[in-house]
Amino acid sequence: MAVVGEEPAVARSLAVLRMLLGDRLGRDVGVRMWDGTDVEAPGAAFSLAVNAPFALRAAFTPPLDVNPGKAFVEGWIDITGNLEAAIDTLERAMDGLSKLALLRIGAELARLPKPPPGESSPTAHLRGRMHTKTRDAAAIGFHYDQPVAFYRAFLGRALVYSCAYWDDGIATLDEAQRRKLDYVLDKLRVKPGGSLLDIGCGWGALVIRAAERGLRAHGITLSRRQHEEANRRIAEAGLEDRASVELRDYRDVDDRRYDAVASIGMIEHVGRERLGEYFRCAFRALREGGLFLNHGIVQQSRDGKGYRAAGDFIGRYVFPDGDLVPLHVTTRAAESAGFEVRDVENLREHYARTLRAWVANLIAHEEEVVDATDVRTERIWRMYMTGSARGFALGRMGLMQTLLGKPRSDGRTDVPATRRDLYASAR
Repeated sequence: MAVVGEEPAVARSLAVLRMLLGDRLGRDVGVRMWDGTDVEAPGAAFSLAVNAPFALRAAFTPPLDVNPGKAFVEGWIDITGNLEAAIDTLERAMDGLSKLALLRIGAELARLPKPPPGESSPTAHLRGRMHTKTRDAAAIGFHYDQPVAFYRAFLGRALVYSCAYWDDGIATLDEAQRRKLDYVLDKLRVKPGGSLLDIGCGWGALVIRAAERGLRAHGITLSRRQHEEANRRIAEAGLEDRASVELRDYRDVDDRRYDAVASIGMIEHVGRERLGEYFRCAFRALREGGLFLNHGIVQQSRDGKGYRAAGDFIGRYVFPDGDLVPLHVTTRAAESAGFEVRDVENLREHYARTLRAWVANLIAHEEEVVDATDVRTERIWRMYMTGSARGFALGRMGLMQTLLGKPRSDGRTDVPATRRDLYASAR
């Protein structure tokens, strides 16, 4: 380990890092302090910049589900190189410490200067009871009502903000998202002339693709900016005669019946207490024999408790009121509403790859992202998506496509006895 120019002002911070990282400091992790002091680690996957005397105290004191991310967002610490590797290394280092080591690190951190009070980054401040229509609209607005240019910079041309499908031979994100849209429609076994409802339709990508394939497609969203952009794109494509998007809560879906229903990345916003209502609404909107494709993130921890975004980093900065439940909770709610589970597929590896592609785009188009929003928003989303990619890669989260049928009185649904048609359509 080569240390260049160490001064007394940074000695305590370096001592904390040595206790935290052990022999990985200078081997796997390089460090640059605010005064220019370097701990060189040639060839390391990443290097940590400590940009203020209080930075480590700000990052590594409780609550640890907020403060490391906050310190990164505020620029008090920074990462050069592989951010996912940095998150992995630092989390594993913290998890591997003994209680005595944690106490020693805590004592050293307490001797560093205090970080400034308050927060300069935007955080969610929602009012009222969770998952009422009013609060859900506010939560959706916080997450999705960024400028469209911000999302387009990293999502790609189709503005698909959900897991792509990386089929054999697919090399680009745009191709993988196009394949995902077709994969959803193929699973629903839709035919030209049929009708589709997309619950939580985003900026209209699935609605537009369904209309291109000859369906009458209708989408609903609670995001005003998504609603405006989706209808602009529908008009631009000349599809107004068979595609539409409405600003509407899923609980207010009208009495129309559709041949197929899709919900892509929406269930995470519903809340576990509302799952029964959510599936009943989809069930009512579907004709007998029809299929519902529910595509959403599930939590895969062994304790089976799920994850609810609250006062942690994601709940405060990104995804207020988000709720990830285990798969069995969603399928039980679907069956209680009257659905039959016909197929389940976990695409978590696909989502890890998708998130890494989004992060690469975010970095490549950093100037566009910052112009559309600001530096802190770019850093919030870089941290959020990088951490999420790691969660999917490690199996902490899954991405489930659950195909549900609404049986006719004789038990039949519009699903074939095998998946052969899906494999044929991919060729």
